[in-house]
Amino acid sequence: MSLNKFNFFFTLFVFTTPMVFGQEEKVADSVLTENLDEVVVTATRTLRQLSSLPLPVTLIPKKQIERSGVTRLNEILDEQTGIVMTPDATIGGGLGVQIQGIASDYVLVLIDGVPVVGRSGGNLDLSRFAIGNIKQIEVVKGPSSALFGSEALGGVINIITDRPQTDKISGQASHRTATFNSQNTAVSFNQRKNKLGYSIFLDRLSTDGYDLADGDETQTINPYFNYTFNGRLFYDFNDNLRAFFSGRYFLQDFNEPSGTSEERDGNLQLRVDHKLSKKSKFEYELYYTNYVTNEQSVDPINNEVLFENDFDQKLFRPEVRFNQTFGDNNTLTTGGGYNFENLNRSLFAEQVSFDSQYVFAQYDFEPFDKLNIIVGARFDNHSVYNSQLSPKISARYAITPHFSVRGSVGSGFKAPDFRQLYLDFTNAQGGNYSVFGKEVERQGIQRLIDNNEITRDENNEIILRVPLEELGEPLDAESSIGYNLGFVYKKGDFSGEINFYRNDFTDLIDTEILATKTGGANIFGYVNRESVYTQGLEVDLRYKLLDHLNLSAGYQLLYAYDKDVESELEENGAFARDPNRNNETIRIGRDAYFGLVNRSRHTLNVKAFYDIPKWDANANVRVVYRSKFGLTDDNGNGFLDDFDDTFVDGYALVNLSFGKTFFKHYQLQLGANNLLDFRGESPFSSVENRILVNPGIQLFGRINIQF
Repeated sequence: MSLNKFNFFFTLFVFTTPMVFGQEEKVADSVLTENLDEVVVTATRTLRQLSSLPLPVTLIPKKQIERSGVTRLNEILDEQTGIVMTPDATIGGGLGVQIQGIASDYVLVLIDGVPVVGRSGGNLDLSRFAIGNIKQIEVVKGPSSALFGSEALGGVINIITDRPQTDKISGQASHRTATFNSQNTAVSFNQRKNKLGYSIFLDRLSTDGYDLADGDETQTINPYFNYTFNGRLFYDFNDNLRAFFSGRYFLQDFNEPSGTSEERDGNLQLRVDHKLSKKSKFEYELYYTNYVTNEQSVDPINNEVLFENDFDQKLFRPEVRFNQTFGDNNTLTTGGGYNFENLNRSLFAEQVSFDSQYVFAQYDFEPFDKLNIIVGARFDNHSVYNSQLSPKISARYAITPHFSVRGSVGSGFKAPDFRQLYLDFTNAQGGNYSVFGKEVERQGIQRLIDNNEITRDENNEIILRVPLEELGEPLDAESSIGYNLGFVYKKGDFSGEINFYRNDFTDLIDTEILATKTGGANIFGYVNRESVYTQGLEVDLRYKLLDHLNLSAGYQLLYAYDKDVESELEENGAFARDPNRNNETIRIGRDAYFGLVNRSRHTLNVKAFYDIPKWDANANVRVVYRSKFGLTDDNGNGFLDDFDDTFVDGYALVNLSFGKTFFKHYQLQLGANNLLDFRGESPFSSVENRILVNPGIQLFGRINIQF
C-alpha cells in the first residue's frame, strides 16, 4: 500500500471512529473527578498536593494544553516560567529545554515516570512527543538526583498520560491543519469496565517544512511525517493488586533531497502495584526502550554514499519501590534498580555499554504542625564512572494559612556520557552543522580539512577557533549543588510565588564552536567550564479577575557566568574588538562580560484564558518574551562579551486561539502562533545568505469530535 493511501485510510479511520462507537454522553466517576489537577507525583514519587510541596514545581493541566491548541511537548513548555526552548548556536540546529539556565543535558524527561532516550544530535528533540493523550505535565525545577539519578541535575519533566474513567467507550478524534501544510490527525479512545481498562492513542503529523536561509538551496527543515502509537492496559486483580502495561512506538521520516533520515522510538513498561496494607505498598516495574536513527547522505550525481550514521540505543531497567506510611503525614519511600544500557553507532569504533545499580531513600515527614521536611539520598554505582551519593533536603513552613516559605538544597554528579565522548554527528536536514565528541574531535576536524569543508582566511589558511594541538584533551566529570528558596501566597482568587535559585557547577560540560564550515554552518565540540553558576529568581502570579477570566504572568531573571572568566576580568581585564570602532582592539573589564551563551537575562510570559458559557466558547492569548542572548564568542577572547557580534535581539511571540463547541460533541478551534509575524535575523547571516531566527506567523485550524 502506498504512503498516500495509508494516510487517507488513517484519516478516514479517525473520523469514522466516533460514528462507530456512537455519541454517548460521558458519565462522570465521582471518585475520578476530584480536583486532581492540583495533585503531583514526580516531586516525591508519592501523591502530593501541589500547594503543599516544599519544592518549585510547575504543573501544566490538560485543559490548558487543549485550550492552547498545541500538539507537541516543546510548544507548551516554551510558555512556562523559567523554562526556555533554546536553539543550538546555529539556527535550525535543534531545540533543547533549559530550566533555570541549566542546559537540556541535565534535564530528565519521563513518560509515566520512566525515562526516554535518544540524544543522537545533542539535544533531546521534544517535538517528537505528541501530547494529545496526556492528563498533565509536571516539571520539577532544580536538582532531583536524589530520586532520579545523574541526568536530573537540573530538573525533571514528567508526561503523565490519561487514564480511562467510564464503563462506556469514550474518546476523541481531531484533525489540525496549519501553515507549511502541516497536517496533524489524532484519535484516542478508552474504556474502564469492571477490573479491566484500556486506552489507545494514534497520532500522525506531516509538514512541508520551511527555509530560514534565503540564499541557501536547501531547506532548514525538510518535509517529514511521523506517527505515534500508544496502547495501555490496566487490570485490577483485587483491591490490593493492580497491574499496568504500556507500549509506545514512534516513527519519523524526513524527505531528504539526496539520502534518508529516519528515527524510531519504542518502549514497553510493566508495573505492578501491590498493597500490603493501608500503610504499606510495593511497586514493581520493568522498563525497556530502544531509540534508533538511520541517516544517509548520497551524492545525487554519481549516487555515492557521502555520509552514513546509524544510532541504536537500548535501555533495560527493572526497579522496585516501597512506600511505608507512619501516621497521617509521615512517609518513607525506598527503592532500587538496575540499568543496562548500550549504544551501537556506525561512527563508533565499537559498541559501547555500561550498567549501573542504584538505591534511594526518602523520608517525608512533619516534625510538628505547619512544618514539612523531605530528606533523601540516592547512591549510584556505575561500571564505567565513579560511584556517587546524591543527597537532598527540602522543607516548607506555613507561616499563616495563606502564606508559606519553602527551601531546598540538593547535590548531583554527572560524568561525560557516550555522546560527549564519541559523537560524530552532522545534521544534514537541520542546517548541516556538526558535533564531535572529545575523543573524536581531532579526527573529525582533520577529515573536514581534508575535504576542504572548513572556512579559510584571505591567505587561504584554515580558520580554527580551537588550535588543532588542543583538540582531544580529556573531559572531566562534573558535579553540582543547587539551592531554591521560595515564598508562596494564596488567598481567594489570587495566588503568587517567588523563588530564588542558585546552581553551582564544577567542571560543567558545555558546547563550544571549533570552526565554521564553508557553507556557514558551525562545528561544535565539548569543553569543561571550570566553575559555572546560574542564579536568579522566578515569579509566578495568577488571578481570577472575573468568573470566567483567568490571568497569569511569569518572569525569570537569570545570571549565568563562568567564575574563572569573572576572576580573570576582575584581576587582569581582557581585550575585545569593537565593531563600532572599525574592530579596533580595546581593553574591557568585568562589566562587559555578558555571561554564558544561549542564556537570556529576562524571560516573561503573560496569559489570559476566557470562557464564554453562553456561546459554549473560549478564547485565550499568550505572550512569551525572551531578551537578547548570545550564540558564541566571535572576537577571540574566549567568552561572550558586549562587543561580540553574535547576539540575537530580544523578541516577543504572541499566540492566541479561539474555540467553539457545537452540539456538545464537536469543537472548532482557530488560532495563530507568532501572530505579529516575528522573523528576526541570525547574527550568522551574510549578504549572500540571509538566515532568519523564526519562520514567521503560523496559522492553524482544528476540528475535534468527542464521543
